[in-house]
Amino acid sequence: MQKKIVLSEQEATLRQLLLEVSNYIGTLDGCTRPQLRITGGWVRDKILGVGSKDIDIGIDTMTGFKFGTLMNQYLEQPQTQAKYPKDMLGKLAKIEANPEKSKHLETITTKILGLEIDLVNLRKETYTDDSRNPQMEFGTPEDDALRRDATVNAMFYNLDTSEVEDFTGRGFEDMGRQVIKTPLSAYQTFKDDPLRVLRAIRFASRLGYAIDEEDKQAMADAGIREALKLKITRERVGIEVTKMLQGPDPVVLGPNPHQAFQLIDHLGLYQTIFSDPGSNSSISESGLVNWSRAYDQAQAFVTPPHTEDVSGAVISSIKSKLLGNPKNVYLMWLLCAFVPWARVKLPTPNKPSAKAAPSPAATAAREGIKADNNSVKVIENAVAYLADIIQVKDAAIKEGPPTTSPLKRKQKTVGREAQGMAIRRWGSNWRCSVMYAILTQITEASSNQHQALLEGYAAWLSELEYMDLLEVYQLKPLITGDRLAKALEEKPGPWMTKALEMVVAWQLRNPDESDAEAAISEVREKKKELGLG
Repeated sequence: MQKKIVLSEQEATLRQLLLEVSNYIGTLDGCTRPQLRITGGWVRDKILGVGSKDIDIGIDTMTGFKFGTLMNQYLEQPQTQAKYPKDMLGKLAKIEANPEKSKHLETITTKILGLEIDLVNLRKETYTDDSRNPQMEFGTPEDDALRRDATVNAMFYNLDTSEVEDFTGRGFEDMGRQVIKTPLSAYQTFKDDPLRVLRAIRFASRLGYAIDEEDKQAMADAGIREALKLKITRERVGIEVTKMLQGPDPVVLGPNPHQAFQLIDHLGLYQTIFSDPGSNSSISESGLVNWSRAYDQAQAFVTPPHTEDVSGAVISSIKSKLLGNPKNVYLMWLLCAFVPWARVKLPTPNKPSAKAAPSPAATAAREGIKADNNSVKVIENAVAYLADIIQVKDAAIKEGPPTTSPLKRKQKTVGREAQGMAIRRWGSNWRCSVMYAILTQITEASSNQHQALLEGYAAWLSELEYMDLLEVYQLKPLITGDRLAKALEEKPGPWMTKALEMVVAWQLRNPDESDAEAAISEVREKKKELGLG
């Protein structure tokens, strides 16, 4: 770990510009030259040798808005324009102060040399019991450092001296110990702003750090959990969870959902985070006992396996077929979060409804972390098709592996149709649904059954690959609906959807055939099933 920060060429130019602006402001009537510091995560990441394009500038004598306005004024001067390119400073976006919180907090966000810059005054915060939004006022560098969520995020880079300042006295020490620790009392820090509980988990998991024992005790406190549930919007909870699972912000080791889930589990925070706060539905403690098996198995899928042993080869085989892109890896972790809800039944409705109610898992995702519609649909489908997937997989395993025997190959053509149509039923995210089934069954099986369970899924997925069914959800009917209607001498209508699925079923049984007439003949024989004369 280095204590001296080395600036990139972009950063050095930015430092030069900001110091020039500071000196310019010092020459203006009624203005004191501001001292500027880069604050927060950029300093942490630079010390750890990681680049960052998001830079927060702390200003000691004026608001960010005033500094940004005067910087714009400086850049409009002819001598400045001769030195710097005209398009170096992006559009200044003012973030208005909230008068209920403070009259001193107008800030500026802009882009300079391709770097995202936030300009804000150093501040001191005072909290009330009913809100995580503090009253703010101008503060000293020490005030600003002590208000932050972790000592490793509370170090400053002084632009005048090019030195790192550690006003908490703990930043360098805690980075050396690889520990997340609040600058002030952990309990009071989390009580003031319970969102810091989730931020501590995120930073610990992304940096590969431990959380200080005092902090963990405060995070697990029932009062802090209740404050997290009541004071923090679910949108903010969802943002933090998403950053734990993927996240766009600069990192050293990258996201580590496994460590994040471990912390959430061990600190007793699952119900607080992954449930609908407005619902009576909940997971029993016994229902959470085996959640660790799911996130341990998910971690095994993303850890490079030892392919020379049997278990490593099985995991590698499953991974190659289900986790072919980063999106599916992210969705695996998202689904893993809701495995404890897999078998939770819907409450009996007071009166019948034509529209099926969403599953408790999907509701927990939508209301608990405000998951987007696409993610909720993935979770809903995974729960809806869980039993179907297990049944299809089990039936396929009983039939045995692919074979060249003519009789068994004929039997397999029937199996190919059934499995192909099942995948089409499960839809384009069928891989995610299968992964959810794996993780769910892992939590339900005894540990000595896990290897056999995984081998069964690996064999089934290999069979699907052998039968060229992995992308069957994209298979288009051999003929169009209009052509089929014309061939059957029928008017186009709702019957065509089922008829075209008959065509696809024929294609699955006859993968080497391309004669549309044979498919049409089969549909013609089944006209009564379609309600046709």
